[in-house]
Amino acid sequence: MSEVLNLLTIPFLLAMFLAINMGGSGTAPAFSAAYGADVIKRTMIPGLFGIMVLAGALIAGKEVSLTLGTGLLEQSFFTPINTSVILLSIGLSLLIANLIGVPQSTSQASVLSIAGAATALDGLNTRKLFYEIIPTWVMLPIISFLIILVSHKWIFPLLKNKVFNTDYSHLQEHRVLKILLIISSLYVAFSIGANNVANAAAPIASLTANEIGIDTLQNFRPIIILSVLIVAPCFAIGSSLLGHKVTQKTGKEIVEVSPFYATVIAVIVASLLLLASLTKGIPTSLVQLIAAGFIALSVSKNGFKNTFANKTVKRFFTVWAVAPIFAYIVTYLLIALLN
Repeated sequence: MSEVLNLLTIPFLLAMFLAINMGGSGTAPAFSAAYGADVIKRTMIPGLFGIMVLAGALIAGKEVSLTLGTGLLEQSFFTPINTSVILLSIGLSLLIANLIGVPQSTSQASVLSIAGAATALDGLNTRKLFYEIIPTWVMLPIISFLIILVSHKWIFPLLKNKVFNTDYSHLQEHRVLKILLIISSLYVAFSIGANNVANAAAPIASLTANEIGIDTLQNFRPIIILSVLIVAPCFAIGSSLLGHKVTQKTGKEIVEVSPFYATVIAVIVASLLLLASLTKGIPTSLVQLIAAGFIALSVSKNGFKNTFANKTVKRFFTVWAVAPIFAYIVTYLLIALLN
């Protein structure tokens, strides 16, 4: 048993390191709307975020864990070395993005890191990757963008109630709207837990199952739950250490939004993410979904040209393109060399 624990120590520490980085990155899509509207204190965000992430992972995160733990790469390939390389590559890509101040897709980095390992080991499930996961990555941000754009241009103007157009300075007069905005942020954090905790928990769950000789799905689920209980609290730590910078950029540097629109964006993107988690178990980028919503508002208010000339928007797209590819290449090269 002591030998098994020694083999698991480094992968588990790397998974916790990854979860800390995911907490920093995931804070932005969860609380950028509420923080941008100044309805929640910065000091309250990490605790609330951590609680809701844990709840989402335990209640609705099993399918995504199965996708990342066995769907892309067979469970037997998750050896201590391979798992450590996968987690290290994901963690480095997210750490770089967090230091730049851009909320990065943990799901895309995780999927492509596992895909890099699977390519090197000749064990990639190409059907799952190219026919289910990547099409979902393309469609959901477009859906988020279109829903927000159409709503802002043609639906919300029909609603004449002044609450829908309340700006930040008058938000104190609308207590119900403030409560709804906070609830929507908690809902987003729950959706993050359902989808993103698996990025760190699934690889170490597969590794643990291999080391103790579990090879059936029925026995694999308790291992996933235990892995989640170890990984999820690290999200709150990451939110406290790294979350403020990326929350500031997403909530206040793309476009100034009313509390009502911020609430709508949060609810729509969280629902899309939760749908992907519960139906197909697809690891999906919430940071891209919510940024697509903010970009749609900016396009509606300022036009395409001004929106995509925004330095923050340009930085987002650059990091989103580079970080997952970085994770894939690093993992592929290290696995190929080590094996």
